[in-house]
Amino acid sequence: MKAVRFHEVGGPEVLQYGDIEQPVPGAGQVRLRVAASAFSAADNGMRAGFLPIPIVLPHVPGYDVSGTIDAIGEGVDGFAVGDAVIGFLPMAEDGGAAEYVVAPAEALVAAPTSVPLADAAALPSVALTARQALFDDGDLQAGQRVLIVGAGGVVGKYAIALAKRAGAYVIATASPLSADAVRAAGADEIIDHTETGVLDAVSEPVDMLLNLAPIEPDEFTALVRLVRDGGVVVSTTAWMPAPDDAERNVRSVVVFVRSDAEKLAELVSLVDSGALHLEVTRRIPLEELPALHAEAAAGRIAGKVIVIP
Repeated sequence: MKAVRFHEVGGPEVLQYGDIEQPVPGAGQVRLRVAASAFSAADNGMRAGFLPIPIVLPHVPGYDVSGTIDAIGEGVDGFAVGDAVIGFLPMAEDGGAAEYVVAPAEALVAAPTSVPLADAAALPSVALTARQALFDDGDLQAGQRVLIVGAGGVVGKYAIALAKRAGAYVIATASPLSADAVRAAGADEIIDHTETGVLDAVSEPVDMLLNLAPIEPDEFTALVRLVRDGGVVVSTTAWMPAPDDAERNVRSVVVFVRSDAEKLAELVSLVDSGALHLEVTRRIPLEELPALHAEAAAGRIAGKVIVIP
């Protein structure tokens, strides 16, 4: 089968497209004929060697995947050959940048039926990140105010939609390029961070500060003053700590997205009901994945790109 993988960490040039052996599902696993995988920034970091995920080389990237089950290992219940599924695969294992991939059955859920199966690969890790940040780690409640910094990205727009659905008031920072999309996602207030300082624009305390942007540590620390006493700071920037304010009982947490089939199934239902909208900005063939990594390394990737074998 065809796949993209790397035998050593390094620049995009370490990625190789070619033939590898088709995997066989073990106990508790199924094999998918891949419809698509989704490129994520973490794929870039793992390939470059600066994201501390304990992969075994050679490694196939692409931990977000959609596909059709074509073989089932021992001890798997609830799935059948031919089922269309999506999943957030274990990041340390081989991913979906291939024609076939084996996956733990417990990580998979039925794919949404309202979108093409390939496009559904864009959902798992980013939507789970938004949900876990808001509710599992941030304990967001109806009626609360949340400030989302860096809301113009894919996770940000899911976070806006999920927070609004939960009855929260959402203040979002965005550039002019993403303002319309942030507004369409449901933000109550939009701060153009290229023109206005966030500290000056937020007039009342917020219950949660959710940071999704690579901001400077000093700027991040300054934003904590916007959080009410007893509030929370949540961040997805895993390479830097999230500041808190112990004197005011403002806690902080850094989100490390976790596979959760039950919550992923809920997100699929929201897609099929129209409450969540998938974002796919580009679709590329598998053999172009090394070039996509080169774009990412140069900072030229925006939105969600899916990779089709």
